[in-house]
Amino acid sequence: MPVTQIETFEEFEKVVNSETPVIIEFWAEWCGPCKVISPEFEKFSNLPENAGLGFYKVDIDVDERVANEVDVIAMPSFMVFKGGNKLGVSHGANVGTLQ
Repeated sequence: MPVTQIETFEEFEKVVNSETPVIIEFWAEWCGPCKVISPEFEKFSNLPENAGLGFYKVDIDVDERVANEVDVIAMPSFMVFKGGNKLGVSHGANVGTLQ
């Protein structure tokens, strides 16, 4: 499944409240480590074993309400949500942690 860009706070709310588990990458254009890890995140989204997950990206500079809502403290950050609950968080461009 390709990674989908979330553009608005309303889209973000809909995605995180889904009963499908979702992984969201929080990034910014100016973030060097984000540019390094994003292609790896895209690869993970296409693995057959991840077919039951939703993969999304949020540019924190597009709608700051999203970053404020979930307390993004570093970039890149990866968060897992299901049914409105945050199930996990990982910070940094570490491929091993992302797996």
